[in-house]
Amino acid sequence: MQSRWFAPILVLAALLGWLLASLFPDHSVLAPLTRVIQTSFLAALKMIIAPLIFFSLLTGVMQLRKSGSMGRLGGITVLYYLCTSAIAICIGLLVVLFIHPWTEYPPLFDTPGAASVAAPAAAPLATPLTTKDATNSAQFIDLKGGTVDQVIANLLSKMLANPFAALAELNILGILTFAILFGLAAAWVLPKDSPWPDLLDQVTQVIYQCANWVLLTLPLGLFAITYQLTEKIELHTMVSLGHFALVVLGATALHGFIILPLIGWWLTKTNPVAFFRAASQPLITAFLTSSSAATLPLSMAAAEGKLGVSRNKAAFVLPLGATVNMDGTALFEGMAIIFLAYMFGIPLDTMSIVLVFLVTMLASAGAPGIPSASMAGLQVVMLAVGIPLEGIALLLLIERPLDTFRTAVNVEGDLIGAMIAERWS
Repeated sequence: MQSRWFAPILVLAALLGWLLASLFPDHSVLAPLTRVIQTSFLAALKMIIAPLIFFSLLTGVMQLRKSGSMGRLGGITVLYYLCTSAIAICIGLLVVLFIHPWTEYPPLFDTPGAASVAAPAAAPLATPLTTKDATNSAQFIDLKGGTVDQVIANLLSKMLANPFAALAELNILGILTFAILFGLAAAWVLPKDSPWPDLLDQVTQVIYQCANWVLLTLPLGLFAITYQLTEKIELHTMVSLGHFALVVLGATALHGFIILPLIGWWLTKTNPVAFFRAASQPLITAFLTSSSAATLPLSMAAAEGKLGVSRNKAAFVLPLGATVNMDGTALFEGMAIIFLAYMFGIPLDTMSIVLVFLVTMLASAGAPGIPSASMAGLQVVMLAVGIPLEGIALLLLIERPLDTFRTAVNVEGDLIGAMIAERWS
């Protein structure tokens, strides 16, 4: 299945499931059948997600040593990508903490764990805040839960867990930490002619193929999930989704039209208007195709021909950015977790917010090269904080139009990164 048709098919499956469930609410066969399909599909996702995370990140760390000879260029590029991703996540979390109009409506479930197939439970959470309406007891976020030392201790206990236990228990932060440490150690001690990097790459490709097989059933799984959620998805749920989409668009525009151009102007002295004029072709293409990889040839042409970036630096920075620099994706994932936590009645405390930040950073940078990679990364963050995977069905109803905007922001960040690398390396 070609990736450009993947998202439309998913949305069509979701709408079809909603329509059939509305027309035949008392059908005695579809209800148990879709429950079995939903349970099997989510179990398959959980089966593949741990090895997918581990080998994807491990391979990525091992590949970094190939760019070790780039020296200052590689260091500046990676530092820029980390900083802009962190800024994007902070913008998303701050915006969603202050602007959340969907809390005027009741959530899908009133209590945590009400979904049929929930993710592993997160750490004990503090008493949550409530929405502005005192009669609405829907749980939201408590930023007062836990002192600094408690938050740090909890994070370290998750990060430094036994790697086998982390894999078995889907401790996402533990898996990510061990994959990074193992990859750095391997890159440090293995000789340059070691066959390990190629072997790891081959294993990762096998894991990707298994993930692709699981994702082939995604339309069917989405149909079943949507059917099971139909009685909960009402008009106010769709209104809440619309509000969430508008808030995401506003936060994405803030990062894309103000923050990134200011960073480019500050570090390269490039006028933002001149930058957008020079980068208009790759940005428009990214918006229309929703693919950073498909836009890469145009990005390289614009960087070399209009932004003054040398060919060798553009050839290093832009392909790397198309893989690991996902500002728009990171911003969306952080906001989506807060939204889904409210919709499923999952209380979040300070520890959970910090966990969302850290895991989103790594998940957005290490998104696997498979269709709907942003949703795959979102699953990682959902599992980390205990949000049911059924929430993916909700987001896929609005994911496609939002993907166009965040892909354009991703490409914009890559181009500014190439300019910064040219200026400072």
